[in-house]
Amino acid sequence: MKNLLTNRFLIVLALAVLTASCTTEKEYLVTIKTDYGDMHAILYDQTPEHKKNFIKLAKEGFYDSLLFHRVIEDFMIQGGDPNSKTAKQREPLGSGGVDYTIPAEFNENLFHKKGALSAARQGDRRNPEKRSSGSQFYIVQGKKLTKEEVTTDMEKLNKAIGALLMRTDYTEKRLELQQLYENEQFDEYSKEVMELRKDVEEVLKIDVSKNVSQERIDAYTNAGGVPHLDDTYTVFGQVIDGLEVIDKIAAQETYKLGPRNPLTDRPKENIRFYISVDEMPKRKIEKEFNYTFPEIEE
Repeated sequence: MKNLLTNRFLIVLALAVLTASCTTEKEYLVTIKTDYGDMHAILYDQTPEHKKNFIKLAKEGFYDSLLFHRVIEDFMIQGGDPNSKTAKQREPLGSGGVDYTIPAEFNENLFHKKGALSAARQGDRRNPEKRSSGSQFYIVQGKKLTKEEVTTDMEKLNKAIGALLMRTDYTEKRLELQQLYENEQFDEYSKEVMELRKDVEEVLKIDVSKNVSQERIDAYTNAGGVPHLDDTYTVFGQVIDGLEVIDKIAAQETYKLGPRNPLTDRPKENIRFYISVDEMPKRKIEKEFNYTFPEIEE
């Protein structure tokens, strides 16, 4: 009987310690204030270097009064260029930052679903290691996709279509796609590209499918996102409240001067933001924002 009581006491004690730990364990809540509303986000422990750096800059007030200087609807909104704080209207932005970069921290469980907080970076030619900008980041808007779109290797498909369109029997289709692209009818263009997948597989005998986890398929078909950025740009956080703010900002009118003009995609009206970080119990964050922190495997 004594042993039984002792065991019960130890179990109760263990449960009490576990409950206390869950209650007192803290995490950082990121608040991004804009004229279109506030967004709240969390930062991932799986990307420790990015998390530490973002918290440091936010605490120093680095991000206060900067602009979302690059906005592309159905894609993302980008900020973090310190030159944007005092930039004049119609001034090209996007080249500013801090004097360091951060090593890539890719994680198969972190991907570009809607609301993903991700690090901007220079392209692969100048940056083959895919190191992240020390200050610039973007927040994913994206759009809902079909399962076929999510499970297609788009890079492989686009290369194969290039070869397919060189055939004389596809001349009319090539001209049609060129016209859609030049007229910036990108939704129709993407639809036509996907419809050519069957031709690529049947005519060229090229398999353009790819394995994608069910979690990613569910996220991209239900909430939306931009899967072609996965595993090439570091995702280090997630907006858990205020997703509608992303939509409002992404819908703002921008300069459209061609892909090689550095002013392209800057909003015509300045969209400023202010970022703060507050440490609070995980349980409070989960309760207030109806969010569950992901479990991290040891």
